[in-house]
Amino acid sequence: MLPRCTRSVASATLAARRLVRDNQRITALGRARDLAGARRVFDAMPQRDVVSWNALLTALWRGGRDLPAACRLFDAMPSRDLISWNSILAGCVAHGDLGAASAYFARAPRRNVATWNAMLAGLVRLGSMDDAEALFREMPERNVVSYTTMVDGLARCGEVARAREVFDAMPERNSVSFAAMISGYVENGMFVEARTLFERMPEKNVMACTAMITGYCKEGDVDSARRLFDGIRVKDVISWNAMIAGYVHNGHGEEAMRLHVVMLKEGLRPDHATLIAVLTACSALTLLRQGRSAHAVAIKAMLESSISLCNALMTMYSKCGNVHESELVFMNVKSQDIVSWNTIIAAYAQHGKYQRVIALFHEMEAHGLIPNDITFLSVLSACGHVGQVDVSLKLFDLMSSKYAISPGAEHYACIVDILSRAGQLEKACNYIKEMPFEAEKNVWGALLRACQTRSSVQLGELAAKMLVQLDSENSGPYVMLSNIYAAAGMWFEVNQVRGQMKEKGVKKQPGYSWTEIGNEVHMFVGGDACHPEMSKIISELRKISFHMQMVSDEGHLMAELAQECG
Repeated sequence: MLPRCTRSVASATLAARRLVRDNQRITALGRARDLAGARRVFDAMPQRDVVSWNALLTALWRGGRDLPAACRLFDAMPSRDLISWNSILAGCVAHGDLGAASAYFARAPRRNVATWNAMLAGLVRLGSMDDAEALFREMPERNVVSYTTMVDGLARCGEVARAREVFDAMPERNSVSFAAMISGYVENGMFVEARTLFERMPEKNVMACTAMITGYCKEGDVDSARRLFDGIRVKDVISWNAMIAGYVHNGHGEEAMRLHVVMLKEGLRPDHATLIAVLTACSALTLLRQGRSAHAVAIKAMLESSISLCNALMTMYSKCGNVHESELVFMNVKSQDIVSWNTIIAAYAQHGKYQRVIALFHEMEAHGLIPNDITFLSVLSACGHVGQVDVSLKLFDLMSSKYAISPGAEHYACIVDILSRAGQLEKACNYIKEMPFEAEKNVWGALLRACQTRSSVQLGELAAKMLVQLDSENSGPYVMLSNIYAAAGMWFEVNQVRGQMKEKGVKKQPGYSWTEIGNEVHMFVGGDACHPEMSKIISELRKISFHMQMVSDEGHLMAELAQECG
């Protein structure tokens, strides 16, 4: 039989091991967001220490996203250490409650550099940079995290020069510091400076490479971005997202979709940013089946509550011709913001559903949301589809009289287009003259298209002249003006326009279209006969043309017979 003291030591050892094990379980369950499980382990513990309380405290605000419960637990703690104070402070910052964070910071009996950094991060996160700089100067001790937080915050606020001053003043820098400064340059359109600093980096990490991928894509250099992306040994989901989104924003939707497939094959789970980029590509390429697959992935990953993702889904379904599915997504959005309303209004406007657009506009107002310039642009577009001239002019006046919104170039373009389509070319021209800024290409383009339809030579010449001044390399104005002259029988002027095009080296831009068959997108360009199935395509087109001619001839024959019988 073991002596009593030996049994006591063994029992204490077992209890200490159980305490450590239970603390580790609470931490693990909290990270897995299993708050109920973490709470059961905590409640069943025969003894707890400050580590147990800290583990549950962090699990509540981080895993459970329940800051009030975390605050109540903090107040109930029998004892607190520095980690307890830093945890509740970090929780308040993470949840955007700067007032509570400031109160805990003031009450903390002892502070270390992590305490100061948590408060600094809160001020930076909420954009209070003056307060952040004051706190930074007050800090008794700073580390690389303190400096990096300030660099990131200043750059995000557009104070790039000040951010660089702080960066250069750092006693030591790590890869995160470099990445923050490089990202700041990229986000503020200073790509040359970003590339120079990137080349100076002793060790290039995935964060800095991702920032540079974004920078290259913003510059339109997707090839350099892809080479950098392929050179990253261990890619995270953010780097994949940057490359996929870069392809999408540069009009390479097919490459974006291919890269997304590779990402899935490598076992990475897409997040909401991935799916938004994929849905944007599906919208541009009208890939309904792939868009629905992305929707299914969002549901499975429980991401469908993201408002930005829902807005992307609405746009995708609308662009793919399923506006009713757009509204189903809209109805399932729990907290519809102005962007959601604008998205569904734009969806119906694109489909020419004037009555539904007007109904949604009034419904949005009834919900207490104030329409913005984007809302009015969609409503005016819907008016244009059905030729509602009077309604569109009233809405245009309502923008400034009721909502104090100054109409932009696109609003004027809509009004000019609506008036031009209605044949009110002089009135459309007067609106252009009354614009408080120089008319852009879309405004003059709307007038020129109407002049071509209405064979208005004088105004057509004016619109074409202005368009050529704005974009001398675009063939559109020349072609439309030539068509206006041709319709009026002004062949000398037609030859003059063609001569100007030849003299300036302007070539007519070929049209293009695409269609999805199976899993492949087929692109067709005017004048290009290199498609491998071109002979079959021409054969089918001839058959279709023949059948159309037969139907047309049959219609004419039936009309002649009806006249003879009459």
